[in-house]
Amino acid sequence: MTMLTMGTGISPIFAAPDYPAAARGTVVDNYHGSEVADPYRWLEDATSAATRDFVKAQNALATPWLEALPQRSAIRDRLTRNWNYERVGLPRQKGGRYFFIRNDGMQNQSVLYVAAGLRETPRVLFDPNTASGDATVALARYEPSPDGRIVAYSLSDGGTDWEIWKFRRVDDGRDLTDELRHTKFFDLSWAPDGSGVYYSRYPARQDDPLRGDDQGQPAIYFHTLGTAQSADRLVYRVSDHPTRAPSASVADDGRYLFVSLFDGYRTNGIDVIDLREPGAAPRRLFGDWDARYSVLGSEGDTVYVQTTESAPRGRIMSVDARDPVRAKWRELVPQRELALDEASFVGGRLLVRYVKDAHSIAQIFDRDGKLVVDLSLPGLGTVGGFGGTARDTETFFAYTDFLSPGKVLRLDLRDNSTSVWREPKLAADVSPYVTRQEFYTSRDGTRVPMFITHRRDLMRDGNAPTLLYGYGGFNISLTPTFRPAVLTWLEMGGVYVEANLRGGGEYGDAWHEAGTRTRKQNVFDDFIAAAEYLIREKYTRPAKLAISGRSNGGLLVGATLLQRPELFGAALPAVGVLDMLRYHTASANARQWSSDYGLAENAEDFAALLRYSPVHNTRPGTCYPPTLVTTADRDDRVVPWHSYKFAAALQQAQGCAKPVLLRVETRAGHGAGKPTWMQIEDFADQWAFAAQAIGLELPR
Repeated sequence: MTMLTMGTGISPIFAAPDYPAAARGTVVDNYHGSEVADPYRWLEDATSAATRDFVKAQNALATPWLEALPQRSAIRDRLTRNWNYERVGLPRQKGGRYFFIRNDGMQNQSVLYVAAGLRETPRVLFDPNTASGDATVALARYEPSPDGRIVAYSLSDGGTDWEIWKFRRVDDGRDLTDELRHTKFFDLSWAPDGSGVYYSRYPARQDDPLRGDDQGQPAIYFHTLGTAQSADRLVYRVSDHPTRAPSASVADDGRYLFVSLFDGYRTNGIDVIDLREPGAAPRRLFGDWDARYSVLGSEGDTVYVQTTESAPRGRIMSVDARDPVRAKWRELVPQRELALDEASFVGGRLLVRYVKDAHSIAQIFDRDGKLVVDLSLPGLGTVGGFGGTARDTETFFAYTDFLSPGKVLRLDLRDNSTSVWREPKLAADVSPYVTRQEFYTSRDGTRVPMFITHRRDLMRDGNAPTLLYGYGGFNISLTPTFRPAVLTWLEMGGVYVEANLRGGGEYGDAWHEAGTRTRKQNVFDDFIAAAEYLIREKYTRPAKLAISGRSNGGLLVGATLLQRPELFGAALPAVGVLDMLRYHTASANARQWSSDYGLAENAEDFAALLRYSPVHNTRPGTCYPPTLVTTADRDDRVVPWHSYKFAAALQQAQGCAKPVLLRVETRAGHGAGKPTWMQIEDFADQWAFAAQAIGLELPR
């Protein structure tokens, strides 16, 4: 294998790789009368010798190729330096104690701390860095008991979404014997007296009772501390629908148990159980499945709810838990032009975060919906947090943007004053860079925002190496966030662009739904239009433009590189959803994505899915841009066979010498809990590959 480069500033020419052989099978599926070949179906069997050999051969090609890239070592050094800053999570106060996670900068996993007060010296309560030799056991979640004497914490091993809950005494740091398995995705909720927890549990697999079955439907159980999990009491099970997943939350005053029913990203339901009545049956709080509902908190029988019912950009109302008929709902904070992102009920106040043109706005309302104050924020960034109970007099929130790592602020709800609790310090100088927000027009005339971050002295001559990132799905708003990998890209001399595509939540439900199901092509059109805008405005040109995305963003990159291969100089699809006809077969959780994607079983959805599914739309003989497909062998959210099948298809179709590589990480999952060393190595691969492809040379 050789790699040739031409002179400085000219895009490199790669020698054609000798790709590993990948057998093309004869599987053909019939969808609504259409026959669709699936030659790489065999790669869906992760345990087969053939799949293991395929992965081994792909890594044997990709690993030395990537490690030999001339700038990889320098990029890795820059990433290491930029990762090395203190990161502190939002404090949570229970029983007068404060719990928070912290990373000193280069710790592979963040550590759980406890302090007797905000100004008291914290001590380590749990350090996951000691749990495994390769630092791949991560602290996934934690939940202190109401009195702060015990903390429940869950662990993820090797990147899996599956978690194991344990319980630790705070005073002496010793674990109880209790252990909860077969859980993922959902938090647990303590009983008011701390006697136990409500939690969602999947059924056990028949072939291995120690493992959960993610094709099954979870149910809510109550675990009493000091007892075996097998003795846990069933509290709630969905009996009238096969795909709805329940999760539990106890009201601050212990009066009610709220059961949220999840079934996709567009609508949900909520039931309520009166905990004052032993054996009380669940009652329907919101059951029309006509909008999204989220309980923010409660006072007695008054429940504060965020909803999109009759308000596609969101509103807040109160409901009587005893008599929740629609005619008696009371609107507190009406819908406005901004999209309501998240809200909470703390200290008798409604703390509301809006998204305005893809950046955060924060306001405080009283319990009757009267505006109390607009919170002043440092810039066009992202604010999050504001957790707590109805009785708290303080709360904490964080602010970040592309050039500012997250700082934690304390909000005193007695006088609405704010103060900085923790502010990280970077070794890097961010003053040479600036973020601009610009708007462009998509194919159908839709106005779309994007953030462009670059050196202040950028010459717009069409030659800037540029990385375009997007997501566009599941009502998720892409708002400015600091990432050490992005800072490294800027230091390398690159321009970083984040486009706020339809399918996200930046402008409410209409924006989200415009990028779903049969309208999913709008998301790809928005991304392509972003690239064309950057070229037209002379930020860059196709040979200098790389595209990147993860998960649903990996689908975005896979689809657009196939639709417009001449528009991009490099493509980095990571942990992507890439087989759109069979994505839902992987797990019950994957099937929930059908609210955004649709299902191939539906004829109209099938036609739309087939038109853009990356695995099914490679064209033999086409010259595709240099592409690095990355995934992880333990990803049980977007299973790695998506990437395996796409890489095999793209390698088989590639009509020129530009490389298509598949890099498969071991002992890793979808991304959560990934140790620092592994994140640095991952981005060193991606940035070095993109730099080589688009002719980016690091400044001396």
